[in-house]
Amino acid sequence: MPARATRATVAATLKIKIVQQLHAGAILAIPTIGVVVAVALLVRDGVDPWHVAIAAILYSLTILGITVGFHRLLSHGSFQAGPLISGMFVIFGSMAAQGPALYWACNHRRHHQCTERAGDPHSPHVHEGRKLSGWRGFLHAHIGWSFTADMTNTAVFGKDLLRNRSLARINRLYYLWVALGLAIPMALGALVEHSAHGALMGFLWGGCVRLALSYHGINGINSVTHSWGSRPFPTHEQSRNNVWMALPTFGEGWHNNHHAYPGSAIFGFKWWQVDLGAWTLVALERCGLVWNLSRPHFLEPAVESSRPADRSSTPWGPP
Repeated sequence: MPARATRATVAATLKIKIVQQLHAGAILAIPTIGVVVAVALLVRDGVDPWHVAIAAILYSLTILGITVGFHRLLSHGSFQAGPLISGMFVIFGSMAAQGPALYWACNHRRHHQCTERAGDPHSPHVHEGRKLSGWRGFLHAHIGWSFTADMTNTAVFGKDLLRNRSLARINRLYYLWVALGLAIPMALGALVEHSAHGALMGFLWGGCVRLALSYHGINGINSVTHSWGSRPFPTHEQSRNNVWMALPTFGEGWHNNHHAYPGSAIFGFKWWQVDLGAWTLVALERCGLVWNLSRPHFLEPAVESSRPADRSSTPWGPP
């Protein structure tokens, strides 16, 4: 390769790494500062019910976007849906500010291909071929990986997704969706209180508090559920089921179940394993809005979809 081309490649790689680290720093620092300010104001002035309500509603929508849109649909193709439903979930997931949809899905596919081995972007047990353990491994899987992980090659891990024009458009507008996720609670707060103070509280609770909760909740799947919990399935790696992570992440915490049956749209296999992501999909299946919902062989379908079983023309998710 000519020296000029080599220098250009190195420069492009360095630029991508800088953008990655700036994004990782911003999504960690800005919500954390906002939470500190929100708590200080709470101690001084108390909290209005609408503060909690707006945080809870937007948190629920963005977590559904991550678990249903980014994870079950794009990463694993565990169900099919039309462009409207698919796009809605992917946009909600983008509002969580955890990276564009293609970036997130390809990282997750790489995690499954290289689980607990060199190449796993966020394992608490190994990084770049070196073994990790204890708090060092936990912190790498929870936070550090987002600053240091090599960029996943989308052309290798997301070739099918790159062919989807609708997804490509949503992916290109990632920062618009992040901004919209902050602007909506600000506008709602301003409407509730008819003041700039209301807009500020909307930003702090519906923006910063919500983003901090979703950041640590989803990253906790990387750190907590590969370290602590039960292992009903012998998956030959360290994925665990952890009820304390399953509840706030709408089913993601049944992580050993997921690694045992990664193509399943259902993560909670027992009646008591609360899986709000799966319950949402089953409800949409009953309405005919999603179909071809993949389940493990030992789980009876809750209902037959009202749509035809073969919707192969639907471009969302891998075949």
